[in-house]
Formats: sequence, C-alpha cells, structure tokens
Amino acid sequence: MAGNNFYTSPTTRDSPLFKSPIAIYTLSLLSLCVLFLFISSSSPIPKSPLPIPNTNPRFESSFVASLEHFLATNRAARDDDTVRDDLGEESVRTLDDMIWRKENERLYDEGGNVWPGGSMPVRVYVYDMPAKFTYDLLWLFWNTYKETDNLTSNGSPVHRLIEQHSVDYWLWADLIAPVSERLLRNVVRVHRQEEADLFYIPFFTTISFFLMERQQCKALYREALKWVTDQPAWKRSEGRDHILPVHHPWSFKSVRRYFKNAVWLLPDMDSTGNWYKPGQVHLEKDIILPYVPNVDFCDSKCLLESKSKRTTLLFFRGRLKRNAGGKIRSKLVTLLSGIDGVILEEGSAGEAGKAAAQNGMRKSIFCLSPAGDTPSSARLFDAIVSGCIPVIVSDELEPPFEGIIDYRKMALFVSSSDALQQGWLLSHLRSIATPQIEEKQLYLAKYSKHFLYSSPAHPLGPEDLAWRMIAGKLVNIKLHIRRSQRLVHESRSICTCDCRKANISSPSPS
Repeated sequence: MAGNNFYTSPTTRDSPLFKSPIAIYTLSLLSLCVLFLFISSSSPIPKSPLPIPNTNPRFESSFVASLEHFLATNRAARDDDTVRDDLGEESVRTLDDMIWRKENERLYDEGGNVWPGGSMPVRVYVYDMPAKFTYDLLWLFWNTYKETDNLTSNGSPVHRLIEQHSVDYWLWADLIAPVSERLLRNVVRVHRQEEADLFYIPFFTTISFFLMERQQCKALYREALKWVTDQPAWKRSEGRDHILPVHHPWSFKSVRRYFKNAVWLLPDMDSTGNWYKPGQVHLEKDIILPYVPNVDFCDSKCLLESKSKRTTLLFFRGRLKRNAGGKIRSKLVTLLSGIDGVILEEGSAGEAGKAAAQNGMRKSIFCLSPAGDTPSSARLFDAIVSGCIPVIVSDELEPPFEGIIDYRKMALFVSSSDALQQGWLLSHLRSIATPQIEEKQLYLAKYSKHFLYSSPAHPLGPEDLAWRMIAGKLVNIKLHIRRSQRLVHESRSICTCDCRKANISSPSPS
C-alpha cells in the first residue's frame, strides 16, 4: 500500500544517512534552531518590565531637606502635550470630543468598572507650566530661606510661614515623581489631556506672594491667569475640573475671581468673608488641607516616653493678638493666665519657637487651639502630631478631611461663648475622666499619620487623603461641566443651593 511505502522505503528509514549518529544529532540541532526562530518571529516583542516600586522607602518630612533633593534631581521638562490656544474654539471642541470618547470607552468597552468619578485611581494631568511659575519660585525660596531677618508684618518668619503652607509643593512633587518612586495608587499622572479626570495647576502662589516685590508678584499672577485660561482644557470646562493650590489666604487675591470655578486647595473656608469673597469657596467645590506642622512628629516611641511627662493641663504657645476671629486669643489669656496647670505663651514660628512649642506640647494633656486671623491655625496640627488633645475654640472652623476623619474622637470642640465664661473651660477639662482622655490619645496616635506630608507621599498621608476627597467630587464636577455646555440663553446659568446650615461648633460628647 502506498501508506506503507513511507516506512519501508530504503530511501528513508533504511538510508545510511538516518543510521549515522552524527547526522541524527545535526538534524536534531537544526530542527531546534528552526523551531526557536519560528517562535521568536511569531511572538510579540516583550514590553519593558514595569518599574518596581521601592518597597523600603526613606520618608522625608522636612520641607527644606525634601526640596534640596528635589531641585538636585529635577529639571523643568518640555515633553508633554500642553496646548496653547492657537486654534481657538476648534481646539476646545476637539479636546471635548476626545474626552467624551475616552469616557465612553471606560464606561462601555471596559465594563463600566473604571467609570470616571466612580472609582479609583483619579487620573490627573499636570500642566507643564513655564519655569517662572514653578522651578524658579522653588529656587527663589531655596536661595533665600536662610535669611532669618525676613519677617511678616506681625513678626512671623516668612520662610517658616511658606513651609506651613507648602501643600502645593508636596502634591506636585508626588505627582511628577517617577512611577517607581511613588507609593500612592489612588491617583495617577496621565500625559494625554483626553485621559484626564482633573488638571493640576502647579503654581506656587504662596512663595510668589511672600518673596516677590508686590507689583512684580501681581504681574506674575496676571501672566499665570492668561497662561491657564488660554488652555483649551480650561475653556472647555471653564476651570471646573482644574485643581488650584491657594493655601495661604493672602495669596492670589488679585486674580481669584477669574478662578472661582476651579477646585481650590485651602487652609479653611473662612465663611466670615474676611479673606474670600462670597461664593468663591464652599465645601461642595473645594478641599481643605492641613497646615504642614511646625513641630516634629511624635512617633509611637515618643508618645510612650512622653505619657508620664504630661503634667500640664492646658498649653498654648503662639501669637496672642490676632485679627477677626483670632481676637478671642487675648480674651482667653485674660481669663486663664496665672492659673495652676495652664501655660499660655507668646511665641513665633522660628527655630527657638519651634523647640519651645514642641517641648510644651509633649508635656501637656490638652493644647488650646483658638482661631487665628482665619478660623484655622497651625496650632491644631502641631497638637495632633504631638499627641496633645486639641481644645478647638473656633466657631467657624472647617477641619480637613472631615469626610474621612471624625475629629470628635481625638479633639474637643468648645464654643466661644462657653470658653469665655469665667472658669467654665478649666472646669470642663478637669471633669473629663482618665479613660476618656486615654481614648482620645489613642485616636491621636492613630490619626496623626494623616497630617504628615512626606516624600515619597505615604498611603493615608495628607496627599493621599486629599485625592480621596477630590475623587468624591468628580461626578458632580462632570455634571456641572456638561450642564454648562448645554445651557441655552434662556436657561438659569447658575445652579446653587443657599440653604447650607451655618457652621456652629458645639462641645463634643464626653
């Protein structure tokens, strides 16, 4: 049969060629080579491996030390797709269509599991602004921060004040860090605008306000205004999906009204109207971030060692005369001065002041946290990282991350009217039982990590919680963008709710 010829033919199996061991070895080797070439040519080229995150990072919480490393390893880049508005309205329409397509892909083609605003991570596009808005200002700080005679009108060291409000640096440094160095997974940087949920404006408003001549600073503000509002992404949303750090209440005032739709990163709300115009800031739109603490972080070992040393009942060190709501400070001094177990000291944020405040807080059970010129004060966050229970006397205070943190667990809220009653405050503090004090101290130890900025930014640190809070606003941001795009002339142009309840603090339950 024809089928049998293949196995019995003398020209195949019985051939001398197939009986030679050398020939068999050579043919086998050739076959393996051919098989390898076939597999190599048909398989896709493997991608470069993803960067492996640093699993044992060294956290740096000093602004000056972190900035020194940052400036030594980073340079102004020019490799992204930031677009100036050379094409007018056409570029806005093009970007809007690209964003719409990307959102539809995420909703339909990817099963809806990554719908923007409904899940993490948040995708952030970081504008590559000219160096005069970013790196030049950081260098300005670095080249002048040792000038200790540079003070504000109330005697506070300017550079220390900038450090307190350096949230713009910590967020930006984390966003632009190499992927292999970042630890946060709730926010990612994207390099295509159509992929972004949000747009970050990396302008250092506090440094420019304090370290530049007044008219020069205002001119830079106007340049930043034009640069940002020229961007198609800004025009598409009128700034509603843009993140703007304005953490010092004095900064950026001359052009704020043009940025009112953006998400502002603030130290507080100040609903009194002393620092922000009506309608500029509100909880539904903006994010409150903590000050950078002036004192060193008291870790678990420090808390254990200081526990037996906390013999002072109530401590405060800071400016005793303030404006607006901060006028309560001088009234409290009059009531509480000279009483056993109470220390109230005048002090500033310099090196000597830092050491004195840190020493006093670590020896105290309660730390007074009254309003400053604004409802918030650095004293609150110094107390938290020192393990000292904050006694908050600021009726208009809106603390950071309140959607995540329950401050009643670690602090006391006292109304101004109660605090100013003769003998009421100390009687209230002395009535709190030891188990309740110890419970608040435990929560202080647990929550304190939420207030420690660092590089790299650590999970559940303030940078991480900021993006978690912003993520909760995404759906509403997108709603208002689409609504503004479809309104006709006869429509109401503004959708607001003026029924928000006034902020009135009350004592926390004991």
